Amino acid sequence: MSDIFREVDDDIRRDQLKKLWDRIGPFVIGGAVLIVLATAGYRGLEWWQTRQAELSGDRFIAAIEASDAGNREDAIAQLESLAADGSGAYPVLARFRLAAEKAQGGDTTGAVSEYDAIAADGGVASEMRNMARLRAALLLVDTSSVAEVEDRVGDLAATGNPWRHTARELIGMAAWRDGDYEAARGYFNDINVDQEAPNDLRQRSQIMLELIDAKIGAAASG
Repeated sequence: MSDIFREVDDDIRRDQLKKLWDRIGPFVIGGAVLIVLATAGYRGLEWWQTRQAELSGDRFIAAIEASDAGNREDAIAQLESLAADGSGAYPVLARFRLAAEKAQGGDTTGAVSEYDAIAADGGVASEMRNMARLRAALLLVDTSSVAEVEDRVGDLAATGNPWRHTARELIGMAAWRDGDYEAARGYFNDINVDQEAPNDLRQRSQIMLELIDAKIGAAASG
């Protein structure tokens, strides 16, 4: 008797499971298919992005090779194209290289404009934007006033800022060129006493401090 009850019970369970599967089976299968498709799509997108970055890398190398061969105009054209439609980090790298190419070709205004555009681009990482600001200031340090250089990179010279050493040197050089020796001494002294400043930069600051002291001393004795 117990066997008959067990068989009936098993039949009831099978019937219940069949009804349950009939209700939810299509959703389970559909969900599984969606997971497979989503995974395949992600992998495909990942492959495509990697491939596009590789192609952009090849284009970047080709532009550098054109520059090295003396074909600056061709290099600039390739870099402009890569900056417009490249993938990965290469558009930003192309913009930096484009600015450098213009600077080396004597187009300081164009180079500064490229760096300023990078610095103003909110889609670029902040450290890259700050680097662009410093490079623009470097190009202008021989022709801009202290106030103009400070306006560009003065905030980067603040204590604790990772770019402070370079920013202080640039502002100090602008002050030196303008004959504002006290201001220049302040910036170079900040570099000299900063234990985190690179050794080569501290050595340059020490040389500048000696030159400044000599200038101030000569002015006082005259």
